[in-house]
Amino acid sequence: MFARFQALDPDPRTELDYRDPFTLLVAVVLSAQATDVSVNRATSALFETADTAEKMAALGEAEVSEHIKTIGLFRNKAKNVIALSQKLLAEHGGKVPENRKDLEALPGVGRKTANVVLNVAFGQPTIAIDTHIFRVSNRTGLAPGKTPLEVEETLERVIPDQYKLHAHHWLILHGRYVCKARKPECWRCHVRDLCTFKQKVEAPG
Repeated sequence: MFARFQALDPDPRTELDYRDPFTLLVAVVLSAQATDVSVNRATSALFETADTAEKMAALGEAEVSEHIKTIGLFRNKAKNVIALSQKLLAEHGGKVPENRKDLEALPGVGRKTANVVLNVAFGQPTIAIDTHIFRVSNRTGLAPGKTPLEVEETLERVIPDQYKLHAHHWLILHGRYVCKARKPECWRCHVRDLCTFKQKVEAPG
């Protein structure tokens, strides 16, 4: 499965716009229950104004809210972005830490966000479980599980080491564009013959 994903897209990237580990961290925090497209729209102006922890903390909650008000849960997210910026300044010299424990101690940062930052910013072979990966892992039979952590642990076990760095991007993109929630496009799936999903969808018409 992963050999095929690699052949199709050897170097998959996140669809979130970012400049460095700090702007990536902010973008991922903002992306919870929001689309990457809506986050990118909001952050293009935000990052022009504040692209460091220092500038973000100085901007303040009201200003951040104004920039991101088109995104769901924006008030709470603005509060977290300011709080995590202040904590980065106070405890890490404004730099984003490269380990899970310190990342997860930041306001608004859970395991999934930490995994994305570790993978994308620091090249660690972590697997962040979002709704797409959870669905694809269960639907295809790749890594069935009832919770995101169960799926993550199974994926860690079954994905060969050489594919782990890019695995979560391949699975996200596959879930976003082919193995969709309501209408999976099975007829154009490159791993269809490896998938255990019984109700495969044929091409329309």
